[in-house]
Amino acid sequence: MHRFGGRFNQRLMPEGNLVTLAQLKSGQSSTVVDIQGGRRMADRLNALGIIPGKKITKTSAMLMRGPVTIEVDRVEVAIGFGMANKVIVRPDRVP
Repeated sequence: MHRFGGRFNQRLMPEGNLVTLAQLKSGQSSTVVDIQGGRRMADRLNALGIIPGKKITKTSAMLMRGPVTIEVDRVEVAIGFGMANKVIVRPDRVP
């Protein structure tokens, strides 16, 4: 079951390597851990296939704010910077 709302607190997580989707570098893969938004935002992200446990790859982003483009299930989708800041991910380790 998802946890909606609340504030992101890394101290509650056992691993300290969690970041927001907006903080990932372009080309970096990760796994969605949590969505820190309201019900409507979570429903919108769910419709795009962005749900906890899902593997995603950030493909591009604008310099300052702008949209963030990600690949999920071999489909590229763009979401707003504010929305990307509320998606908590665990970056994949590069061997």
